[in-house]
Amino acid sequence: MRKPGSVKALEDLGRVRLSPNFFMRDFLHSEIADFHGIPNIPDDPDLAVTVGKRLCEELLEPLQATFGRLAIRSAYRSPTVNEFGNRNGLSCAVNEVNYAGHIWDRRDKAGHMGATACIVVPWFADRYEAGDDWRALAWWIHDYLPYSSLYFFPKLAAFNLTWHERPERRIDSYITPKGCLTKPGMANHDGLHAEWYEALPALRPGP
Repeated sequence: MRKPGSVKALEDLGRVRLSPNFFMRDFLHSEIADFHGIPNIPDDPDLAVTVGKRLCEELLEPLQATFGRLAIRSAYRSPTVNEFGNRNGLSCAVNEVNYAGHIWDRRDKAGHMGATACIVVPWFADRYEAGDDWRALAWWIHDYLPYSSLYFFPKLAAFNLTWHERPERRIDSYITPKGCLTKPGMANHDGLHAEWYEALPALRPGP
């Protein structure tokens, strides 16, 4: 598939079904792109679709099946959009860091594929607002899903969720306690952490 060069071609890309409940169009919205008039279109749609399918099938579908509808805050960013965001202090890392992350259609420096989406789980956001600890959801995902990295944010307990073909299995947060919750080699990394998420529903496989 070539980079869309017309409205019709972009519509066709948006109609690509990544999993039973998600389409490519769900991941192309960007406030940076909309506000500043920068097209947020993959240069390599085939790679973006390939990694998007893995993100949706392996991570988003089981989350949505378990907790109900997910809200996609941000996901795919073109290199142009991401670079603009980085230069202008709009919470975007440099492009090289975001390859195989928010920039789905570029492989990282090791040649590996990946994709990131920033999501909110409304079911959990209500409980977080009422005082629940963000680590309950973090450990639930760690124990149940083949994620690569998680990064939690204070507003709505939103988090970056990354699928990667060489998963890092690392969790970080801007919510107190800030910093790295776990990564390979830490004493808390292995085993189950059920005591953290006793009030959360059990995993329900996606469709």
